Amino acid sequence: MAKAKEAALIEGGNIYILQAGTPIFVKTADVCSMIGKSNQWVGQLTSQGTLNKSATRHGAYYNLTDTIRAYCEMLEDRADTSSTDEVDKKLEKAKQEAEVSIKKSKATMEDLKAKEMQGKMHRSEDVAKMTEDLIYAIRGALIALPGRVSLEVAALSEPAEVSVVIQREIFKIMEELSEYRYDSKKYEERVRARLNMEPNNNGDDEEE
Repeated sequence: MAKAKEAALIEGGNIYILQAGTPIFVKTADVCSMIGKSNQWVGQLTSQGTLNKSATRHGAYYNLTDTIRAYCEMLEDRADTSSTDEVDKKLEKAKQEAEVSIKKSKATMEDLKAKEMQGKMHRSEDVAKMTEDLIYAIRGALIALPGRVSLEVAALSEPAEVSVVIQREIFKIMEELSEYRYDSKKYEERVRARLNMEPNNNGDDEEE
């Protein structure tokens, strides 16, 4: 009859497991040594139900295989939770940064709108329109020039006299154009018209 294989061999103070799957029961101190934690730590995990002792004929001990497996699963769960928390923190931070950016953008837009209404800032299309008004004013003055001098120059016979009259009227036109001034009220009316707002007749900037 073949000799049964030994479950373990003790040699030189070392224990060699000869049969795979042989249950091994160890003390709390052994568990502490294997995982590098204190008695209090192992005791806390045991009270929480993460680790469990087994009743043996020699007393309550930890099943080595079950204990190592349970401890590894706990570490994996904590790693997954930590990873999820990290992702959540990054998402929350990104959300907060986006909200701050939106608030800053809104504040900037309100500030620009206020400056526009106060005439401190002009949009390019409004500047172009006001420049167009000035050009039309010049054009109108030049078109009206012949009518202004026609009767007077018709009575003159000398070209030099005609030149003096025309020059005089041109100087008048230039003087009139030099008095052309930026009108903040007209600009404000133009802005409000573009924004489909009522004309500001009483100084109140609030929309109806």
